[in-house]
Amino acid sequence: MTTTRKTARGAIEVKAYASLPYEAPPEGPALNELHVTEAFTGGVVGQGVARMLQALGKDGAASFCAIERVEGTLDGRRGTFVLQDSGTLAGTTVKGAWFVVPGSGTGELVGLRGEGTFEAELGAHASYVLDHWFE
Repeated sequence: MTTTRKTARGAIEVKAYASLPYEAPPEGPALNELHVTEAFTGGVVGQGVARMLQALGKDGAASFCAIERVEGTLDGRRGTFVLQDSGTLAGTTVKGAWFVVPGSGTGELVGLRGEGTFEAELGAHASYVLDHWFE
């Protein structure tokens, strides 16, 4: 049985960020692994730990994908869940989309499904939207 969809909105603050280059060819984008720890506020309250893979062009534009475990509460329900992200950096704007990995919810978040978006200017908090439901 699927529950009614709800929308969580809020902000994400980067608490820790490390970029680990793993390939820097003379031509084409550099490849980096990013380790990121984030604090969520709003509909999601808690901490996320992400590992991202990034292709970074010489012009500063980037494309990335990530897996992030979030621990905390979603609309007051406690547990963890995993997000799969993809996005881009163009100029100073980061934009991306994500979805809840099916079967990743724990505790009161078992059965969580969802999808949404996030956006930020470099150096500022990101805003997010997560449409979610339970199966």
